[in-house]
Amino acid sequence: MHSPSSTSEVSRPFLTWQRILDWAQEHYRYRTFTKDERIPARPGLLYLVQRGAIRLVGTAQITATTSSSAAKAMRLSPEEAFLGFVGAGQPFEIVAQSPFTLQAYAHVDQTSVVWMYWHDLDNWPHFRREVFDAFRYQHQRKLLWLSTLGQRRTIDRLLGFLTLLIEEFGEPYENGYCLPFPLTHAQIGSAIGSTRVTVTRLMGKLRQKGLIRTQGDNLLCLPISTLGSNNNN
Repeated sequence: MHSPSSTSEVSRPFLTWQRILDWAQEHYRYRTFTKDERIPARPGLLYLVQRGAIRLVGTAQITATTSSSAAKAMRLSPEEAFLGFVGAGQPFEIVAQSPFTLQAYAHVDQTSVVWMYWHDLDNWPHFRREVFDAFRYQHQRKLLWLSTLGQRRTIDRLLGFLTLLIEEFGEPYENGYCLPFPLTHAQIGSAIGSTRVTVTRLMGKLRQKGLIRTQGDNLLCLPISTLGSNNNN
């Protein structure tokens, strides 16, 4: 089992990271965002989260039918899906492929982001290798995510999804780990292909069974026993 780790444990070596921050500020490639503020990211650039957390959201244009007394009209409406987080010290990029778009939002206040062109990494060869390793790790986690979403029962998808998130971003608390930032039931529902109402009902069941808890400002937590049993399934 991957032990949950604090985002501070995956932050870059101080000297290299400080050089990159100095370079980014000198070239106006550094900005701090407020909670839920959209990151003006675009394809072709590399983004690095220096502090806070980024929420990735996918938007697909879907065809919807509207009924009227005269006729049925077809229109396009966007449907959003929560795709995960990028924590401090980690990279991300935006990929656009019609009819899908990817957007990034600051999930917490004081989220700071550095951006650069890929060839800028030539200035820091060792750091470039770390970035590629980080993307490789993210790819492996997405494969686990897809495996979880393949579960037939919604409650299994829900628990598997929470386990993956807290394994990756969780911070220690008494006898378990907590997600360090809030996540709404609507966001969870969009991630696992369900509704907010269903997620709320199933979260109640998981709490009754002692498989999940909430801490502080409704932060989601998993006991160590839940993490271990899920990993062995």
